[in-house]
Amino acid sequence: MVKRRTVSAVVACAATAALSLTACGGEDDGGARDDDKIAGAGQSGGETGESPSPSGGPQGGEDTVPRPDVRLPADVKNVYESWKTGDRAKDAALADARRRIDATDAAIANGRSESKAIPFYYKGEALLGAAEWIAGFTKEGLSITGTTRYYAPEVTRHGKASFGIRYCADESKAYTKDRKTGKTDKTPVTDKSYVLYNTRLDKNKQGVWQTTMLSSERGNAKCTP
Repeated sequence: MVKRRTVSAVVACAATAALSLTACGGEDDGGARDDDKIAGAGQSGGETGESPSPSGGPQGGEDTVPRPDVRLPADVKNVYESWKTGDRAKDAALADARRRIDATDAAIANGRSESKAIPFYYKGEALLGAAEWIAGFTKEGLSITGTTRYYAPEVTRHGKASFGIRYCADESKAYTKDRKTGKTDKTPVTDKSYVLYNTRLDKNKQGVWQTTMLSSERGNAKCTP
């Protein structure tokens, strides 16, 4: 996943083995940016909106699953456009995808490598990659700031308990910052600031749609302006 960052290439490529399959290879033009970050999920419903209280359900409070508390800092905002289909099952999967994005961002921004929300919304290889990715930020003394826009979600059903979700992210206003100094690394906006994500979500026994596969492609024509 991606946001403006300068974590070492070794950490970035190790983490993206499960999460962002093409991001490391996209930095061959000098490798000075390493702008990859992962994202996890969380917002309840409207056509456009920033991340709300993480405990709310996708249909205005109908969700009854006990969930970890996830809170983004005031300077980190995730905006979701048209993340609602009207189909109850699809919208539940989309809601947990949003919660996964927010949970990951909160863990990075708050320096919480052991966040309980990460294994709650991730599973399998995606979980291993997410944990390593978040730890990479902590090790490098980095946090995140700014606004990421998530848009054009497409949901495909794979059986009764699995969905594929593809979506775009605009990270042109999202950056890394030094945790000690607070200095923001504002890199230039290019087509690499726009990312196409492909994910698989499987429903567990608790009724949570966990992300079990996640890959990304920077500068994909589907997402670039």
